Amino acid sequence: MAGSIKPTDKAIKTYYAALQDYRNERVTHEGALETAFQRLLDQTARPRRWFLVPKESIRIKGKHVIPDGTLRDEFNLHRGFWEAKDTLDDLEVEIKKKMAKGYPLANTIFEDTRRAVLFQNGGRAMAADLTDRQALADLLNLFYAHTEPDIQGFEAAVEEFKERVPELARALAGKIAEAHQKDPTFQAAFDSFFTLCQTALNPNISVAAVDEMLVQHLLTERLIRKIFDDQEFTRRNVIAAEIEKVITALTRKSFNRDEFLKSLDRFYRAIEGAARVLEDFSEKQHFLNTVYERFFQGYSVKVADTHGIVYTPQAIVDFMCASVAEVLETEFGKKLGDKDVHILDPCTGTGNFIVN
Repeated sequence: MAGSIKPTDKAIKTYYAALQDYRNERVTHEGALETAFQRLLDQTARPRRWFLVPKESIRIKGKHVIPDGTLRDEFNLHRGFWEAKDTLDDLEVEIKKKMAKGYPLANTIFEDTRRAVLFQNGGRAMAADLTDRQALADLLNLFYAHTEPDIQGFEAAVEEFKERVPELARALAGKIAEAHQKDPTFQAAFDSFFTLCQTALNPNISVAAVDEMLVQHLLTERLIRKIFDDQEFTRRNVIAAEIEKVITALTRKSFNRDEFLKSLDRFYRAIEGAARVLEDFSEKQHFLNTVYERFFQGYSVKVADTHGIVYTPQAIVDFMCASVAEVLETEFGKKLGDKDVHILDPCTGTGNFIVN
């Protein structure tokens, strides 16, 4: 873990030296001056296992924006943003312009080499005089120490979860792809699970589809376990138990599962808190369906649209199951639970019909 940044650190000295060189040459335009702050962020981010991506186009709440710098962590997740302005501009006016365009304010530094304003969680967290080395160090320490707050309310949690899912899924897919190439233990566990999927699910299933199963399981396993208050469902469910073996092999070497999922704690807690008041199993099933619908809308928009991933409302499930039970009994003298009555549900999803 990197220590706090001090005014005497090499990165800060290098920053001020670069600015002095520009002043000596009477350079004042943003395109040149921003390189000094960019190097400062790059040098101070690396010890914290963040890395700076200049001029990356990102999607925030449905809008595409291009901050001067996007900082990502080791899991490729957004952790902060930086926006440089010209020294001849009015920084406050420029900030308002960027806010109007939908720029992120979760953890964002706006600066013009003289002043900086740090926004966190949508509001101003600090303004700093950048000619003061201590103020600059304090700004950077507050920036790197930021963690997002818990989300208040189920709807807000699910919407934000949907927004975050694509980058989480890409980060996990990258770890899995790397393990396919370099980790023999993962490869053996995956091959065993892949064979099971061919036998039990689909003989033509693809490696990519099984990789997606791993991603989905990693992102949603906790929700299922917590919402249904069942700590052992992965042990009793054959597919889930085998997935866990593969994931154990993956996380043994490639990355820390708890550290990766820690970024989702605020989503999980809000969603789990909303489910805590539900006592009826069918209510929990309906609740989970709602989460899954939103999950797929964020995780794989094309799949959700093409395959029409919209879960059957519970009232319709009740009606369809009751109708089948009635016809089965009146026409064949059988009950759904009879030994020789077989139920096929090839598109089981979250299991609404089987559960009913």
